[in-house]
Amino acid sequence: MLAIEAHDLEKTFRSGCLRRRETRALRGVSLSIPRGAIFGVLGPNGAGKTTLLSILATLLLPDRGRATILGHDLRQEPGAIRRRLNMASGNASFLWSLRVEEILAFYGRLYGLSGRALQSRVDELVAVCELTTHRRVQYNELSTGLKQRLALAKSLVNRPELLFLDEPTLGLDPAVSVRVRAQIAALRHDRGTTIVLTTHYMREAEELCDEIAFIKGGRILALGTADDLKRRIRVGDVIALRVDAAGAATLAAHPGVLRSVTEDGWVELTVDSAEKRLGELLQRLHESGAVVRDVQIREPQLEDVFVELAR
Repeated sequence: MLAIEAHDLEKTFRSGCLRRRETRALRGVSLSIPRGAIFGVLGPNGAGKTTLLSILATLLLPDRGRATILGHDLRQEPGAIRRRLNMASGNASFLWSLRVEEILAFYGRLYGLSGRALQSRVDELVAVCELTTHRRVQYNELSTGLKQRLALAKSLVNRPELLFLDEPTLGLDPAVSVRVRAQIAALRHDRGTTIVLTTHYMREAEELCDEIAFIKGGRILALGTADDLKRRIRVGDVIALRVDAAGAATLAAHPGVLRSVTEDGWVELTVDSAEKRLGELLQRLHESGAVVRDVQIREPQLEDVFVELAR
């Protein structure tokens, strides 16, 4: 069963009076996201990531295309959709003078909570997002990491079935990022929440996401699991060999070698499959009389795919 089914979404922003300018933010984006999945949207700045999330969250209407969110039509039933979703931004901003618990209570009231139910929900969110010791601290006194955790807590106030996270770990130090990612994973594991997130961090996408879409210039260039994308873009395993130059000369032409780089006595070979090619390459070097002093194998990273697609 699908949480999101979108077809050919297009969005153009227009600005200027005397000299009209048009920016095509989305150019025919189609997506199908199962319920309970964590789906990643990656791309460079200005690729259309935030515009896509804003449309799926009913904050913007597309110029063309259609979408069904949690079984409701995006254009015809936005109110029914909004009650069942929420959103958090990596650039969250709340009223500077309000305390953490006051911010959560304010948003709880917007979703109809009051009295003991509201207080109970605030207490629960403060605990889940590790804000207990900061609950009476004003927003402007919070660190960047605490502001991000507060934004996440706010986005959970209505127990959403669908959660949009726009750069959820933007600007956080590694230790805080790890905790935020763990909280995101727990939402899916414990509650079955469907999560759509944008990120610039390849490790984050690879760790969290069941499926990833690369978007650039308003178009989806590639879609699939991290491993699928690596294979499709032909970003292979890397076999690094410390070998004399004479022995390395013939390796670039070996079947399955996609790229060869020689530097500081090392030959780095990008191959279609390290498991398949390593034995063949070592045998070839042995037959040529070359001496292999060291061997290292590295699996491709999602970042390599991103670099290839962003060119």
